[in-house]
Amino acid sequence: MVAVSTNFLAAIGRIFLAFMAATGRLSVFTATALSHCVTPPIFPRLLFRQMMSIGYYSLPVVGMTAVFTGMVLALQIYSGSSRFNAEGAVATIVVIGITRELGPVLTGLMVAGRVGAAMAAEIGTMRVTEQIDALTTLSTNPFKYLVVPRLIAGALMLPLLVLVADIIGVMGGYLVGTEKLGFNSASYIDNTFEFLEQIDVVSGLVKASAFGFIVSLMGCYPGYHSRGGAQGVGAATTNAVVSASILILAANYIITELFFDI
Repeated sequence: MVAVSTNFLAAIGRIFLAFMAATGRLSVFTATALSHCVTPPIFPRLLFRQMMSIGYYSLPVVGMTAVFTGMVLALQIYSGSSRFNAEGAVATIVVIGITRELGPVLTGLMVAGRVGAAMAAEIGTMRVTEQIDALTTLSTNPFKYLVVPRLIAGALMLPLLVLVADIIGVMGGYLVGTEKLGFNSASYIDNTFEFLEQIDVVSGLVKASAFGFIVSLMGCYPGYHSRGGAQGVGAATTNAVVSASILILAANYIITELFFDI
């Protein structure tokens, strides 16, 4: 019995120590990347390329996600509010739900799946093929060349994507509300903007910037430390998407708590 308890506690201890070691490595990586973000040189061409990859090329998937989210949100809210004769709240709840929560979170998750995996695969391939070591040999800082452009581009482009997602999502709710549910167009628009406050939009954009940084960071970190050939690159890609998604959901709660402390 004593031996079983000892083995159980030892396993918990190993897991805890491994978790703390991984947290420490990620913290050092983050601090190093941030220090390079605020010191020259910055590579404008690489930064622009990453902004296009993260922002422009993510527009189709973000737009499709937003419009269907707005449409189904309007249907579900109408279905629920009709039980309490509160159908007039559909427009208000749709716009607040999208700007505060669904726009930033769903955009962050979709970009994590599309961009975070690509970052981890690209940098991981460079690591296992010793291209990162070659950059160091050529006196090029790998953080400056690979990590910094992605972090800056992620933090800058996600708010723009979320702004577009908010507009498209609200439009999706408007289309369902007016064409299917029978709301008056002018009345729906008035209800949309009457109760929408600046803090709703600002909080969503702040979340988006944080999510963009998280997606880029977790796309770079597993790839930068990948080992073991193709299998290691595959594991890094999986870890990038899973860890970014979990951190997005955790950061979403923390930022919501800061903005809307009840």
